[in-house]
Amino acid sequence: MIRIVIIGAGNVASQFYSLFSKNKATEVIQVYNRNRDHLHFVKDKLMITDDLHSIKKADLYFTAVADEAITGVVEKMKDSGGLYTHCSGTQDISVLSKFENHGILYPLQSISKNATINFKNVPFCLEANSAENLNFLSSLAEDLSEKVFEVNSRQRRSLHAAAVFVNNFSNHLYSLAADYCQQKELPFEILLPLIKETVAKLDTMSPYSAQTGPAVRNDASTIEKHLELLDDDMKEIYKVLTRSIQDLHGKKL
Repeated sequence: MIRIVIIGAGNVASQFYSLFSKNKATEVIQVYNRNRDHLHFVKDKLMITDDLHSIKKADLYFTAVADEAITGVVEKMKDSGGLYTHCSGTQDISVLSKFENHGILYPLQSISKNATINFKNVPFCLEANSAENLNFLSSLAEDLSEKVFEVNSRQRRSLHAAAVFVNNFSNHLYSLAADYCQQKELPFEILLPLIKETVAKLDTMSPYSAQTGPAVRNDASTIEKHLELLDDDMKEIYKVLTRSIQDLHGKKL
């Protein structure tokens, strides 16, 4: 049984508390946060601490705090001999170098506190300071997910940047489209089958091959009609994305 201490109280911490608690090979023995009131998701209140100096001895310390808070938390923790990890997509493994055993357990997924997540389908990106520690993390990750990858810190930062494009930026475009539909007295739900079909295509073809629309067709007339319908901000976004699509596909208006 792998004994785990979780550091943090946010979305990732709460989801992994549930994940580790349900897994037969892992046991959460303590959860830390500087504000105990934020640890309402922890069932056993005797498991809660707000004192980093009272952290129990464990096999794995899973740090799930905001990226900018990791360094400060690490500075206050003492090395108790276990494997110390963080789950950030951008912070280098070197921020954990004070610990003899350290590594990264990064789930490449957008994680909300109350969402139902099938972690078996979530890619886990691993890095460690030794082969032994990497094997330990691999064994744990493979028990949680069917998609486990060894990824170094530079690659992980690149993955995180790519994830912003496919998740954060695309969702922002959905938000803009939803607001635009509301302005035009149209239900956004009409677009949902299109969104789902666009994503489903990626199971069988590359994003490049799946590209459709007036930009890739070099349809200047349709593009001009669209621009006439948009306000200045959306018009600028439309132009930038149209230009990017045409540059990628080697077409110019």
